[in-house]
Amino acid sequence: MIVPFGFSACRFIAVLVSCGDISLISSYEKVENCVYTSTLLRKCGRWGSEVANPKNNCSRWKLTHAERFAADFYITDAKSGKRALVKAGYHTKVVPLIDENVLVTTSRSTDLSSTLKCWLQERNLSSEEAQLIRLEEGYITEGMKLSVIGILSKKNGDFMIFPPREPISTGCVLLSFLLPAYFDGIVLRL
Repeated sequence: MIVPFGFSACRFIAVLVSCGDISLISSYEKVENCVYTSTLLRKCGRWGSEVANPKNNCSRWKLTHAERFAADFYITDAKSGKRALVKAGYHTKVVPLIDENVLVTTSRSTDLSSTLKCWLQERNLSSEEAQLIRLEEGYITEGMKLSVIGILSKKNGDFMIFPPREPISTGCVLLSFLLPAYFDGIVLRL
């Protein structure tokens, strides 16, 4: 379903995702056939040498490492069957409105798993036993439904969605709990 969204932008709602020429694999969970992956490593925020919360719970997490990748992919409208190529790959600005799932949260009393140690070593990150860390991962795989906001173009009979040349305003969409905001790039939302 194509819905007008601004002057030259469009919004595809509830479309099915399929991989393009390249598919991605998530960094930690190794989920295959992804079109977008995000892995975030956070460490507990500290004041001086003391942990913010003495019970090994952290109230403030600081982002220390981020991996975000997107590839070109196809979306298919569930009702009309129309298919469009979303140009989200190489050097494209993508605004993901996707929540990452917390996969690992460590405390001072637990040892790091061998999988987590290996993941940290592959990225030349410290694997100190005493630190409080949280690993989060999010992804979009084939078959998922999502909304895409971008510029619709038709070339040689094929539909393509590109990022806008300048930031676009969402306006106010109260039914979607979307307050006015400006986005610079293709917007992906689950």
